[in-house]
Amino acid sequence: MDSSPDDGLAAVRRVDYRGDGLVEGDVAASPYLQARAWIDGAVTAAAERDDVPEPTAMSVATVDASGAPDVRTVLMRFFDERGPGFVTNLESAKSQQLQANPRIAASLTWPAIYRAIRFRGTAELIGRDEVEAYFDSRPYGSRLSAWASDQSRPAADRAELERRWQDALERFPETENGGHVPVPDFWGGWRIVCDEVEFWAGRSNRLHDRIVFRRKGRGDIADQTAWTMLRLQP
Repeated sequence: MDSSPDDGLAAVRRVDYRGDGLVEGDVAASPYLQARAWIDGAVTAAAERDDVPEPTAMSVATVDASGAPDVRTVLMRFFDERGPGFVTNLESAKSQQLQANPRIAASLTWPAIYRAIRFRGTAELIGRDEVEAYFDSRPYGSRLSAWASDQSRPAADRAELERRWQDALERFPETENGGHVPVPDFWGGWRIVCDEVEFWAGRSNRLHDRIVFRRKGRGDIADQTAWTMLRLQP
């Protein structure tokens, strides 16, 4: 469908992406080292400026039972040589989709600093010991919400959510130490075992840099021998 100056798009603010770019000589030896540097840089930027509010906000795409893509935003809560990971209700829509089809894609996007990272691969469940350690580090209210929400299921209204919260509060009352809230059996996490990791760096005139690592052998994202690197046109 053709657009015209009258359809409102002409009023969209246009930004020339004056980022630092990314040239081959500056790329780290592995996708893990490069991602670690950019994630740490985004976290630092978030502490110093107001336009990077959630540096670990990650869009996660799955495939539903009909074969249609489904995407939502989560917070990346794990990142190491094995790949990025997030926590969720294991009975949620995303978890059910991953149980049926573990193929997954995700992206971290930081418009204010003209950078993004894309991950593509297969999802696997995060070990229970890691999940429990992370859950115990959450604020009391966040632990309660894991019990209060049947994630992805319909709710009659806001009052139902508040009632479920109150039920969880009474079941696990707050104490001087924050209260003991166990990890629900239905709560856990997913890690992305990557086959591809792409780094996007915004440049002027839309001539952006795209450097991608693609798997060529076995190994995690820190194993230099498991990856080949190439540049994609923007």
